[in-house]
Amino acid sequence: MRANYRLQRLFVPHDLGHGVAFDADRPQSHYLAHVLRMAEGAELLVFNGRDGEWRARVAAVGKKGVRLAVGRRERPQPPAPDLVYAFAPLKAGRLDYMVQKAVEMGAGTLQPVLTQHTQVAKPPMEKMQANAIEAAEQCGVLALPALRPPVKLDALLAGWETDRRLIFCDEDAATDDPLPALRAVAESKVGVLIGPEGGFSDDERRGLRALPFVTAIPLGPRILRADTAAVAALALVQATLGDWRS
Repeated sequence: MRANYRLQRLFVPHDLGHGVAFDADRPQSHYLAHVLRMAEGAELLVFNGRDGEWRARVAAVGKKGVRLAVGRRERPQPPAPDLVYAFAPLKAGRLDYMVQKAVEMGAGTLQPVLTQHTQVAKPPMEKMQANAIEAAEQCGVLALPALRPPVKLDALLAGWETDRRLIFCDEDAATDDPLPALRAVAESKVGVLIGPEGGFSDDERRGLRALPFVTAIPLGPRILRADTAAVAALALVQATLGDWRS
């Protein structure tokens, strides 16, 4: 069922069901009452990543905040996407964009990865979580992706599920066409790995290419920024191996 984009959508932590009522937290109450200027009786959609999407109404607007009352369910909770998106954290702004687009394009897990050329050693996890929620709210996503703690590249590879194909975006590939390499792998479980602004080191690239569960692909004849490469890679993988095929 398609999302209803006519109503405001709000992510909440509360359990949802018919007849449930709860107070929105302070930032959300301010947003609903003073930015959107919602009055009593106004309708919106709420979701928590577990119970599907529900139509709710503003039951009360007061000094302590906004109280919401949950009505009927609009959409059931879908299964969480199985796509693992591993990425080297970028600088502020570009990292926000990367996280938002990954959520929009169906990533089920967000995995920050520290490589030799990664410029952000301590990515802002709370901000990434906020960007993921904002993207989900804006784009009708119900299954919020899991955000994992950062890991070094060698630790990621050592603990990788060997039955999950890892698509590695290699700017030094011998061809510009990624489709033959993607069509050659038929695994249902997939992960995508995007490197940092400076790319992977030669040692990292050799190590990745030596692993049996890794498939290296190019992203065309042009050099792409890391955030652009992320969108291009996710589109290619979703179209050839992911849930866009259904």
